[in-house]
Order: sequence, then C-alpha cells, then structure tokens
Amino acid sequence: MNKTILHNGAFLSVNPWRMLTWLLIAQIMVAFVGRSLAPLGVLIGDDLSLTKAQIGMLPAALFLGQSLIAIPAGFLVDRVGSKRLLFLLSLCLGLSFILMAVTSFYWLILLLVVLGGAGYGAMHPTSNKGILYWFSEKRGTAMGIKQMGVTLGSALAALLLLPAAVAFGWRPVMIGACALLIVTGIFAYRFYLDPQAEQEKSGASEKPARLVASILQLFKEKPLVLVSLGAMGLSGSQLILNTYIVLFAYESLGIPLVLAGMLLVISEVSGSFGRVAWGMISDSIFQGKRIIVLVIVAAVSIGVALGMALLPPGTPFWVLVPITILFGFCISGFNGIWMNAATELVPIGQAGIASGFSLMLGSWGVIIGPPLFGYIVDATGAFTYAWLFMAGILTVVIVLLLTAIRIVKKELQQAGE
Repeated sequence: MNKTILHNGAFLSVNPWRMLTWLLIAQIMVAFVGRSLAPLGVLIGDDLSLTKAQIGMLPAALFLGQSLIAIPAGFLVDRVGSKRLLFLLSLCLGLSFILMAVTSFYWLILLLVVLGGAGYGAMHPTSNKGILYWFSEKRGTAMGIKQMGVTLGSALAALLLLPAAVAFGWRPVMIGACALLIVTGIFAYRFYLDPQAEQEKSGASEKPARLVASILQLFKEKPLVLVSLGAMGLSGSQLILNTYIVLFAYESLGIPLVLAGMLLVISEVSGSFGRVAWGMISDSIFQGKRIIVLVIVAAVSIGVALGMALLPPGTPFWVLVPITILFGFCISGFNGIWMNAATELVPIGQAGIASGFSLMLGSWGVIIGPPLFGYIVDATGAFTYAWLFMAGILTVVIVLLLTAIRIVKKELQQAGE
C-alpha cells in the first residue's frame, strides 16, 4: 500500500517497497566493500606477512569505526533523514578503502579501515530509520529483507572479489569495488525519498534535544542495554565465523582455498535467508516478540560451535556444508531481529539514536571477538579452544536476553495496573 509524503512542497504517493529496494541495494554495496576484509583477509595477510591476530584486527578496525559513528549517525538521521546520509556514508567508505588499497603500512591500513568503518556503521541507523518510518506493518519482514543486504554483500565479496583478487591482486579489485559503491551511493541519493510527512507526525517532542542527554537517557533503558550487550556477543560470534571460516577450513581441515572460500559464501547466503526467515517468524509465530527469537538463535549457535570444535583434520567439504548452512542461518541471520528489538523499545522519534546506541555497544563484540579468537588460535595452535570460547560467550548472551525478557514483562504488567 502506497504512502503519501511531502517532497519538495508537493504530496507524492510512494510505494514503501520501492524505497526498501533502494535501502537494500545501498546496504548490499556497503557490505560488499566493508565486509570484503574477511574473504580477502588471507591475501592481505600474505601480502603484509600478518599473524592470525593481525588479520583479525582488520574487521575489528572496521567495527571500531562503526562503534564511534553509530550514535552520532543515529542522532543525525533523527534530524535530517536518510537521503543525504546514504550518499555521504558511501563516499566515506569508498574513499577510505581506496586509500587503504594503495598503502602497505599496516598501521595506516588500520587507521583507514577505522575511517571506512564510520561510513559502514552509519548505514545501519540510516537505513533502520527508513524502515521504521516506511513500514508500520510487516516491519520484522522488511527489516530482515534490508538486513539481508549485509550478508548478500558479504557473500558477493567472497564469491566475486576473492577469485578476482587471486587472479589480479587484492588492491586493484578493492579499488574497483569502491568505485562501484560510490556510484551506487549517487543513485541511492537520487531515487530514495525521505517520508517527511511521517517525520512531522512523529512529533518534535520525541526527537532527542541534546546528544549527551539522549545517550544518558538510553543507558536508563535496561531492556535496550541488555539486548545491546547480548548483540555484542552475537555480533562478535558472527564476525568470528566470517573472518575465520576460510582459515579454519583451509589450514585446520585441509580443504582447498577456493572451496574454503565457498563456505563463507554458503554461510552468508544462509544468513541472508535467516534474516528474512527470523523476521517472518518473529512477526507471525511470536507476534512481534523479538528477544525470544534472539535466545533461540544463540542456543542453536552454541550447539553448532561445539560441533565445530569437534571436527577433526581431514573433515571433507560436504560435511562442512550443512554445518555452515545452519551456523550462517543463525549467527549471520539475527541482525534484523536485533535492530527491530532495539528500535521498538523506544519511541519512533528516537529510533535512529536508539539504533546507533545499540550498534555502538554491539560493535564492541566485533572489535574484541575476532582478534581474541585469533589470539587463542595462535596461542594453542588449534581452533578447538577458540570455538569453545565462542560457545561460552553465547551462553552469557542467553542469560542477558532472558533477563531483558523478564524486565519487559514486569514493565508491561506495571503499565497495565
């Protein structure tokens, strides 16, 4: 059903699903570049003679930039909308990674990845705000479709960039991907429309007046904080899988590099389906209750992580495929539910900054998780204890989420009295 918005002084009837398409395209291309660090990590590591922990620092640097920009981007999108930010974040990520591809100094590469992470991280509150305004019904499904762009972009990076980088080198391939991202940002700015009429109806009183005051207020929202801390563990586990599945299959299990790269593609494609499926499940089966779905995702992921720890060297590729499908479906498919949970725990006028706040906390999982996982592998000489470490983290996640559910139920009971 079309929505009427005010655009350039005129009222237009716009199909929300068409706007979702542009958000999805932009999300795919941002992930295509930003998440290319995982599949290209093997080649970047060989080029720069990096350790496993140093390779893990590359995605960690990306998400450090995301954590630093998340709240300012959310605050800004609450005030100016998504349209302008779509272009600016594409330009920020694209230019940063182009500069990263033409240097060989590891410290400078990390710094540029952090800067690119600001563009990458700004995409989430920018696109989440658009979903919240364009969709009042089927919001979980719409958010899942939009978040599917992250895993689709990552899968495309593994499917297209890794073979191309093997043939031509990772640097020219990275530059080409960044140029394509910037062009996409220009088109998204041209064709995406902000629902200005909806912004006006949301009420100025709901918009955050001051950044610091808004952040402090969000820290008082206990369910939001607990969900964000739970997302820290889930996000860290997701990036661990993305960063190390190729190395684990190639070095520990002896699977050829091209087939090992295909496992990342399989994981991300499964995660794409998972983001939509979990959104539909939360909308239909659980009537919009998002947190319990996150508990289910964490519980299944614990079982799969324990299974990964038990795989012996020489495990054939076909055994890894169903394990990777299930792992990706869960641990790479939770993000839409997380974004829904974070934005629906606050008034819609604060959805952007709440999204940024939750993203900031959740990002620390991917800053700490991959390097720590890599350190455990370097220290023990095997992946077994590292997978057990992931299972332990996800157990803590379940405790945090169950506590959030209990608090939400208590607040609803008090509101109904």
